[in-house]
Formats: sequence, structure tokens, C-alpha cells
Amino acid sequence: MRPSQKTRAGQGRPLAVLPGSFDPITNGHLDIIARSLSVFDEVVVAILVNLEKSPLFTVEERVAIIRELYKGEPRVRIDTFSGLLVHYAEAIGAQVIVRGLRAISDFEYEFKMALMNRRLSPDVETVFMMPAEGYSYVSSRLVKEVFQLGGTVSELVPPMVERRLRDKYGSERPAPPPARPARRLSRKRR
Repeated sequence: MRPSQKTRAGQGRPLAVLPGSFDPITNGHLDIIARSLSVFDEVVVAILVNLEKSPLFTVEERVAIIRELYKGEPRVRIDTFSGLLVHYAEAIGAQVIVRGLRAISDFEYEFKMALMNRRLSPDVETVFMMPAEGYSYVSSRLVKEVFQLGGTVSELVPPMVERRLRDKYGSERPAPPPARPARRLSRKRR
């Protein structure tokens, strides 16, 4: 933080914003929020409103899910935004944008975005955090896909999210295929 920057009144550490679609929120997201709370006094979970996408859960449903998960935690605030993230961060007084990095493949895109955000607003810093190793491959898109195809996601999302997925997909979700015995590969002798 630059000496000229001020933290929120009465607080020693800056306000952080964690943006995303959270469609749905995963245990990987929860892990990043917990890590953020160990560094920042308050974290705003900011749900991007993108009218060009067709999310599974409405913005209102996502807000309700996250509010329920963090009921009783005053340091987590849930909000929505559209437009440029740095403009939103400035508007709410956030000095830090938190971005989760699951794998090396995330880094290039996130690095470019962080540099552009710095160019647009030099007073807003980007902090990258890695989730616990067990969540390094988890994404909202992957959770929805696995669930739709009959796979188990109970270790990837909170129980409330799994129930909401069940409610959303209803009978459209296929039954898992029966287990098949492993096939032995035979080698041809020469």
C-alpha cells in the first residue's frame, strides 16, 4: 500500500474485493475467502452481473446462497457489480482485488488483467492467492458439468449448493453409469 493510500476508517488493513461469477460458489471459492480474511479485515464477495451469459443460478439466487453461507460473519459482505472491476473497487473504497489462481494456466490471463487494472487505477492492487491443493482443479463450470453427468460433487461444494444443484437439474440429471470391470490390455508378441 502506498503511503498516500488510506485504509478504511478505524481499520488497520485495507478492504479487499473478491470478484467472480460464483455460478455456483465452490469450496475452492470458500477457501480463497478464508485465506483473504486472514489478511484483510473485510472481504466483499462481488458477483459479476454479465447480461451476455446465461448462468445456471440467477444473480439473486447466488447472492442468497452466499449470504446464507456467511450468515453471522460480519467481515464478509456480498454485493453485485457490472462494468469495470477497478471502477467498482474504487466506488466501494477497496484498495485490493483478490484473485484465485488454480493452476499455471490461470496465471497468464490473470496477470494481463492485473496489469490492465493497474493501468486503469494505480491505487488498486491485485493479490493472487492459491487455494488448498485439493481445490486446485475445481471450477464452477466443472462442478456443473460433473453434476449434470451424474458425478458426485459433495466434496467440491457446500451441502447447500449441492441441494440447489439438485433442485435446478431435477430429473434432467442422468443416473450414474453402472461400474464396469477394468479391461486388461493385451500386448501382441512379435
